[in-house]
Amino acid sequence: MEDALAKRLVDSLREAGIAFVTYLPETRLSQIVPVMQEDGSFQIVSVANEAEGVSIAAGAALGGKPAAVYMEGSGAYVSSYNLLVVGKRLGVPMLLIFAYYGSFLDRRNSFLYALPGLHLIPILQSLDIHYQVLENGENLETRIAGAVRMMHAIKQPVALLFTGEFTV
Repeated sequence: MEDALAKRLVDSLREAGIAFVTYLPETRLSQIVPVMQEDGSFQIVSVANEAEGVSIAAGAALGGKPAAVYMEGSGAYVSSYNLLVVGKRLGVPMLLIFAYYGSFLDRRNSFLYALPGLHLIPILQSLDIHYQVLENGENLETRIAGAVRMMHAIKQPVALLFTGEFTV
């Protein structure tokens, strides 16, 4: 992802009210981490696995800090139990930021990523998690703000799946 796009993404998160972010490092969207660290508006926590990230973000959200969880697409598998029990059943709003690797528009796609990537959307659908796929920076600010409003309105996790020009 180009630096300017990473900055727009982080600025949009801040403007939408996200104050707490857990993340498991990955390669597609990794440019956002140093931007968040330099910003100072975010409390960011690196985690050992995606399920842990969901639980920690849920705790922050329940404590009054609007939260996001940033992970690669396979994190949907790893965190599905926590998303279902903590996010859905307890009604905890959180923004899931997925690097949608393995999608048709993933510019770094390969045999390692294609198959798991094809299953990300069916997993989110099975968990009844509403999502949007973002392929480029068009209307980025509006789409992030809308996702954050939705997570608060339905008191549930919602997901943004970043692919295309975000995966350069």
